[in-house]
Amino acid sequence: MTRTTRATAALVAALLLPGLGHAQEVRSCDQGFEPDSIVEPWDQNSATFANGDIRVAVLDTIEPAAAAFQLLILSPPRDEVGGRQCHIIGHDSGNGFGSVYFDKRTTSYDPTKGLTITVPVMPPGGGEEATYLKITINQSTGEIQTSASHNP
Repeated sequence: MTRTTRATAALVAALLLPGLGHAQEVRSCDQGFEPDSIVEPWDQNSATFANGDIRVAVLDTIEPAAAAFQLLILSPPRDEVGGRQCHIIGHDSGNGFGSVYFDKRTTSYDPTKGLTITVPVMPPGGGEEATYLKITINQSTGEIQTSASHNP
């Protein structure tokens, strides 16, 4: 099954099955990230912000098919050898979202809070409308906060 077919199947499942609320989870990449999970083409499914210091990419973990899409966040602060911190944002318990509409993302910046990226997602198991996942990345502290709502 191709990634496009899985994405379509996940979207259909998301539309047909009941929603699971607005949960989301931020976890460290050392808890299971494989670089081959970045959805191709990379130029359409990843973006950089803050002069290249922040990178966000869509991941497809393949299974479970109805919750396979997650977001990879590489961001400051950098460690002693210059590496960025690495986090994965999924729905909950290691599962992802039913779909991530990365091409529909918006961004804003507040110097007191950081960069906020808003991405429409479908929760695993679906719902009738997209949920807007807001991710706020504070480059100074390294803190990543998430929230979700039905309004952008």
